[in-house]
Amino acid sequence: MKDWKQINPEELTDNVFKLIGKDWMLITAGKQDDFNTMTASWGGMGVLWHKPVATVYIRPTRYTNEFVEKNEIFTLSFFEDKYRDALTICGTISGRDEDKTAIVGLHGEPLPDGGLSYREARLAISCRKMYQDTFKPENFLDSGIERNYPKKDYHNIYIGEITGIFLAQ
Repeated sequence: MKDWKQINPEELTDNVFKLIGKDWMLITAGKQDDFNTMTASWGGMGVLWHKPVATVYIRPTRYTNEFVEKNEIFTLSFFEDKYRDALTICGTISGRDEDKTAIVGLHGEPLPDGGLSYREARLAISCRKMYQDTFKPENFLDSGIERNYPKKDYHNIYIGEITGIFLAQ
């Protein structure tokens, strides 16, 4: 079992723009014997309703969306650059069809607060779902946004209270 050091959200020193947009993350939900994960480079972190939060966006067609829907907790896991190929594969293979974490050599591991991350992760963030919705095209104020949705598969939005931030030891 991995040794994690829990920190407060204010102690996180990573640049979240780089962390999410450039380094990518795995969004994971479920239990150790029944979970799914997907690679994401869209998301955010901040404060909402007087709580530290993370926001993720998942297309309804993604298998991971089913797991986020039926579980209270989802996690965001971040890795060193040497895992870039693994994250690329986790973003292209569906967990409906194959055990992608086994294919890329990642090992699911419970976090101290009950979330699920990976032994190989350098940083894990547990989130308890607080809000969900779906993007509505009639609310897009920039007409260029629609080009991201040629199949009209608008992302589901999940806002989760950050309940734990864990650094690998």
